[in-house]
Amino acid sequence: MKPLITPLIALAGFAAVVLPTSAADEKPAHLFILSGQSNMAGMNPKTGFEPETALLFPDADVAYLKVAAGGQPIRYWVAEWNEIARKHGIDPAAARAKDKNKEGTIFYQPILDQFAGLLKKHPHPASVTFCWMQGERDAKENLDVAYYDALKQLIENLRRDLKQPDMRFVIGRLSDFGKADNAPWEAVRAAQVKLAEDDPLGAWVDCDDLNNKEKDGVTRDDLHYTPEGYELLGRRYARQAKAMIEGKEPAKDGRPE
Repeated sequence: MKPLITPLIALAGFAAVVLPTSAADEKPAHLFILSGQSNMAGMNPKTGFEPETALLFPDADVAYLKVAAGGQPIRYWVAEWNEIARKHGIDPAAARAKDKNKEGTIFYQPILDQFAGLLKKHPHPASVTFCWMQGERDAKENLDVAYYDALKQLIENLRRDLKQPDMRFVIGRLSDFGKADNAPWEAVRAAQVKLAEDDPLGAWVDCDDLNNKEKDGVTRDDLHYTPEGYELLGRRYARQAKAMIEGKEPAKDGRPE
């Protein structure tokens, strides 16, 4: 069987669009948007995501785009972030004091542009799913109180601007790198799960078992994941999306089999 997906085409240093090789109108198409910061950037879709989608969607085309870069706050995706921050008692100017992009949402427009490219091949996709892996930067900057509203706004914006009101989403919950007494870290984790549970088209994946690294006989929870962890992350995204596409309940524990 021919592979469903062609190799990555790098764009602008942090993004990629992948298109299937077969004619767009021969099969239903499932489109995915992969976005976030370092743990999304570090996930190579070819080692987990692509093989899993090939198994789960054998009679369909799968295409995806990826826009991700390490160390990026959610405000770089959400134009309304300043307003959201003020609502939660955060001074946007202070939060952005060290930003090179004081107001810009530098990762949002590339998603829209590349999605338009996918639609040229697949003008009537059977499904669209947004896969998100981000939040570490916001937790570290103690901006957790604005996170739920910011992520909700991002999903609303994408559904509107992509003209995909039924877009599903799967959130990668922050791992257990942050200790239990790290209140901002735990708050972002809770916000991610809550948003997934609040939206009938939302799901989340557990990342607590993806970052276990051993050195000198000691296992630690690292900020970044192991190669096996990144592979499993991609598979979990695909599995949760598949359940929602079929009208089934995604795994409640974030670990779909």
